[in-house]
Amino acid sequence: MRLPAKGVIIVYSTLWFFQNRIKMTPNELEDAYQNFNLNFKKWVPDGIIQINLETLCEMGLLNKEDFDEEEPDDVTHYFHVLETPDKITLLNEKFAIWIVPKMVDNISTTHTYISQLQKEKLHLELVYETAGVYNNPKFILKVLQHFLIEVIDTDNVISSIGKKPQ
Repeated sequence: MRLPAKGVIIVYSTLWFFQNRIKMTPNELEDAYQNFNLNFKKWVPDGIIQINLETLCEMGLLNKEDFDEEEPDDVTHYFHVLETPDKITLLNEKFAIWIVPKMVDNISTTHTYISQLQKEKLHLELVYETAGVYNNPKFILKVLQHFLIEVIDTDNVISSIGKKPQ
């Protein structure tokens, strides 16, 4: 499965980058992923977000102009990629994302885990599922872009609480 959509820049990296810039090794990434799966209810008490027509409408992702835009927001640029037989891992200085294709009841499905790097540890923010007609790279990446922007905006609001306006 090749996920990069038109306009998304993905950079393949070496272990040097992980060890010297992001400070996470591929083994640490895999350990975090396994921890999230073993303790799924703890990390995602509200469960998996199902992506369907209603969800896409609520997110405002059914607008043709937005969906067909050539250049995505900067938030989806510059992820380093680790591909394994069971998943694709995207990593940058802020996020680790696992895109996991599966067959569920003979329906092609993808689970996408979004975790944020906080104080050199990963914190799982959310998991969403695309299935059937919604399980294609364009939907998966548009929804990913939406959720990454949401996480960044929420962090900005939280970090501004208690600060005096300048």
